[in-house]
Amino acid sequence: MEHIKCLIIGSGPAGYTAAIYASRANLNPVIYEGIQPGGQLTITDMIENFPGHPEELSGQDLMDLMRQQVEKFGVEIREHICVKSDLSKAPYHFWFEDGSEVEADTVIIATGASAKFLGLDDEKKYMGMGVSACATCDGFFYRKKVVAVVGGGDTACGEACYLAGLASKVYLIVRKPYLRASKIMQERVMENDKIEVLFETNTLGLYGENGVEGAHLIYKKGEEGEHRYDLPIDGFFLAIGHNPNSEVFKPWIETDDAGYIKTDGPTPKTNVPGVFAAGDVADPLYRQAVVAAGSGCKAAMEAEKYLAENKL
Repeated sequence: MEHIKCLIIGSGPAGYTAAIYASRANLNPVIYEGIQPGGQLTITDMIENFPGHPEELSGQDLMDLMRQQVEKFGVEIREHICVKSDLSKAPYHFWFEDGSEVEADTVIIATGASAKFLGLDDEKKYMGMGVSACATCDGFFYRKKVVAVVGGGDTACGEACYLAGLASKVYLIVRKPYLRASKIMQERVMENDKIEVLFETNTLGLYGENGVEGAHLIYKKGEEGEHRYDLPIDGFFLAIGHNPNSEVFKPWIETDDAGYIKTDGPTPKTNVPGVFAAGDVADPLYRQAVVAAGSGCKAAMEAEKYLAENKL
């Protein structure tokens, strides 16, 4: 059984930052990149709000730079996916999809969260070319343009209001005849002249030559009065929620009802000693790269402290 002092599962901003700090503290960390090397940021078109990068760059480029920095410190990066964990006692035991197993004294869970999609082929086709799951990340690139947001909850209403401050027009596509959002969020949407709510509407697909140019919509699907039409737009934002990638740890790690890992106050400590959570897997609120990176730093510092206190 291979024994690792500091195991990091996940390779987004949280995982890579944790690796940098852990390596500098001589913890000999090992990273397992997981299902999406570089995390969600790799599907973000352009980034201009990450400190230290005055020129805009793609999410993939930013993650490549982080990876290079991690490699500079000699951190071993493995590509396999964790499929099973046993956190009942230390050292903790993990299984990976290639059949390998390791045990670890400390663990930093940085597996992130995956945006929920409608399941349309066009979402993948136009990802980074007009399709986005983060208005805060990509909204700036749609200044004075026409965009659509899918969803009817607080997140969707918040994204629509945010985009209304940038875009010339925002369509909020809602499949139900009402908004699920809180009353105050509903009022903000309805009172905003730039936002038009399309109730009882579903998206059938997207179209465009070199990017999104419009959406194929259907009104009152399967009901009397059903009709289909095309809506010209420049950007298509999904705001129907996220799924935290915490399932493999759930038998041992406490999560909230949505699956986000619970941590001890402002620290990255979980309910299992020596196991820490960083990034979007433990953040249902902000979900920003710079926040994830900061939490990765905290997780590595706590791991160093735990190892020292337990003389490991």
